[in-house]
Amino acid sequence: MRRAFGACLGLLGVVLVCGAGARADDGADASASIDGAPVAWANAVQFVIDDSVAVIGRMGQVRSVYENTLIDIARAHGLGYEEIRLANPGVDTWLPGEGTRVRLPTQFVLPQVRRRGLVINIAEYRMYYFVPDGEQTVVQTFPISIGRMDWKTPLGRSSIVKKVRNPAWYPPQSIRDEWAADGRTLESRVPPGPDNPLGGYAMRLSIPGYLIHGTNRPAGVGMRVTHGCIRMLPEHIESLFPNVPVNTAVEIINQPYKLGWSGDDLYLEVHPPLAGEDAGEPGVASLTSITSLYIDVTKDRAAAVDWTLVNEVYTARLGIPVKVGHATGARGLPGQAETVSLNVH
Repeated sequence: MRRAFGACLGLLGVVLVCGAGARADDGADASASIDGAPVAWANAVQFVIDDSVAVIGRMGQVRSVYENTLIDIARAHGLGYEEIRLANPGVDTWLPGEGTRVRLPTQFVLPQVRRRGLVINIAEYRMYYFVPDGEQTVVQTFPISIGRMDWKTPLGRSSIVKKVRNPAWYPPQSIRDEWAADGRTLESRVPPGPDNPLGGYAMRLSIPGYLIHGTNRPAGVGMRVTHGCIRMLPEHIESLFPNVPVNTAVEIINQPYKLGWSGDDLYLEVHPPLAGEDAGEPGVASLTSITSLYIDVTKDRAAAVDWTLVNEVYTARLGIPVKVGHATGARGLPGQAETVSLNVH
């Protein structure tokens, strides 16, 4: 029987390089109204996990007030632009309207990758920070912006090689030429301050030319807008910066499809594949990839899966975890928990 698709769920003289050769050396207002009440911008929540845990967080929902945009609501809940837009089809980004129900995609299937250091999944515009804690691991997750199609964020393993507070920005000639073509002037050095696109903190990667940094335009976090660097909300990088040591491992991946266990339930999370990106995996833009994931995550534990529901989740691509199966012999059926329709109006 076919089911409706539902979710169950500053050092002077230090030089840093930012996207395509830009350099940086040392050198936001935070309020929103949700359900009519002021909300401080959210810092990332910590989750304590072990090897058996593949799903963290839980889905949420709020009602907007007249003054809200989806971006206001996203930032207040530690989310970015693309993920809140995808999770709320049919809701106007700029004028969601008084009393509109807004789905909060604050549940995540963890990427299939080694759980060490910083993991950046460009397909979901999100970064994870894994820190071992005895036999367990503490993980935090943050929304990010990534490189646009003509300035792609590179995939691969790297590490943090330098950290700088209050960086100045030294844009390369290519970026200055780009500004000039738009009729704008960009100086060879942008000092620390409100006009600096690096924000208050920058962490240099071992991949030459790339940074993880803040921003002076937080509304753009969660978009494909950078020159290849990873851009974070000001409050998030401020909290992350002192806790990430130099030499921390960084892995940049492209996983639009994620499948994982939460107890006896199997969850699928599907994001739209990025246009023009090679995910580094064969068949990334097809259901074949999801089948491969299924084979991998069920090799030690059999599952009964609703493949009709899998196809619906794949087609909708809302970026939210959906319960599509359960362990063989476990009680319950896919989709029987809290159901969230495709249209949240």
